[in-house]
Amino acid sequence: MNDRLYFRQLLSGTDFAVHDQMAHQMVNFVYLIGDTQTRECIIVDPAYAVTEIAEIAQSDDMNLVGALGTHYHPDHVGGKMMGWNIEGISSLLELNEIPIHIQISEVEWVTKTTGVSSTHLTPHVGGDVVHVGEIAITLLHTPGHTPGSQCFLVDGNLVSGDTLFLEGCGRTDLPGSNPDDMYDSLNMLASLPSDTIVYPGHRYSDPAFLALGQVRESNYVFKPTSKEGWLQWFGQ
Repeated sequence: MNDRLYFRQLLSGTDFAVHDQMAHQMVNFVYLIGDTQTRECIIVDPAYAVTEIAEIAQSDDMNLVGALGTHYHPDHVGGKMMGWNIEGISSLLELNEIPIHIQISEVEWVTKTTGVSSTHLTPHVGGDVVHVGEIAITLLHTPGHTPGSQCFLVDGNLVSGDTLFLEGCGRTDLPGSNPDDMYDSLNMLASLPSDTIVYPGHRYSDPAFLALGQVRESNYVFKPTSKEGWLQWFGQ
């Protein structure tokens, strides 16, 4: 890794939000990415116990300067879910007025889910680069799980949200989901170098991260050799 790269993977219900039943159940990963020289960092998918996550960054002598959202679901950016109110980016903005970087087609979904005004959201298209100090984070538009799902590529590491898990991929039967788009997104990610390290949005399997080459070999979502074969799984 770049010796300036600050990168932390945090597990909800274990590393933070220890007493939050929903955080335990959903096993979300949150990521802190930054520059060890400028001491700036961003947070990926702040949902539960936002203050605790900010304190973790502060304990590392890092200053939060922004947030990245992989997609609009409440367990990633906050909102109501299964009778629970998840604080998310609305609480983060109360701590610090920082930009929330969202894929452009996800903005309307995020505002409806979180109640945050669109003026607090910074929209992006695929291929945009967000800089944190001298660390460059490339935003990859990966629709399928949601219309504006995005993944983040930084120094050979892929934060894949709910697009790609180490086993399986995000659901395609939810509002805004599309299995056709998911196939294209997964194939785009599969084209990245084999030594890219995949960091998913949930801990649905062990280990917590894995090289993309190994994921391609073991993950059943890469078994279909055509879109037709892929869509047959969905009865299409």
